[in-house]
Amino acid sequence: MVAIAKEFQVDLSKPLVCQVGHLGEAYQEWVHQPIVSKEGPRFFGNDFLEVLTRTVWWVVPIVWIPVVCYSIAISVGMGISSFQAILLVMTGILVWTLMEYSLHRFVFHIQTRSYWANTFHYLLHGCHHKHPMDGLRLVFPPAATAIICIPFWGLIRLFSTPASTPAIFAGGLLGYVMYDCTHYYLHHGFPSTEPARHLKRYHLNHHFRIQNKGFGITSSLWDFVLGTLPPASSTQKKSS
Repeated sequence: MVAIAKEFQVDLSKPLVCQVGHLGEAYQEWVHQPIVSKEGPRFFGNDFLEVLTRTVWWVVPIVWIPVVCYSIAISVGMGISSFQAILLVMTGILVWTLMEYSLHRFVFHIQTRSYWANTFHYLLHGCHHKHPMDGLRLVFPPAATAIICIPFWGLIRLFSTPASTPAIFAGGLLGYVMYDCTHYYLHHGFPSTEPARHLKRYHLNHHFRIQNKGFGITSSLWDFVLGTLPPASSTQKKSS
């Protein structure tokens, strides 16, 4: 099967990562024309590299929830009360929601046109928009998350005390776990009650109707605050 985008042809039967960069300016149009199939594409010809691109959703809580608990325990061990720890964790979750929105809007949806920029964008987020139902590429691999955790920890340290830093970090990490699990559920779950049904409509609207609006995954808070809410009528239509 071959998808044609201007002068360059992307062969969907072959590994995609080394192809998409050649699309140049046509990449953005191509990547935002989704292929709705639960069978994901092949990224690399090398089997080892290919395995590294696939992550089952339940790996996220298994790997990171123990880190969340350990971080909270460190703060409590340094004299933070249980009540203070709860407030700090909630603060961390709030900070994560802003990071979630900012990463999605300003990094994941950056406009690219060069070979390497297109390739990097496809690996980071473009693949998800092209194949939104690929269940093995819906969550971040733990190694990628660990890399993001390093500057996140450093940022928290700049604005908090040594005792409160681990608890705020734990809240941010917990927010991330909630985000990735929610994201998977919005694509593959079948919610029957609100607010989950609204969140599913809201997110699928971002994929299939208005891709430059609705960047929040776990909530629409920052879309509301920063003016990127999609039109209400578009999120009220039937979700799939």
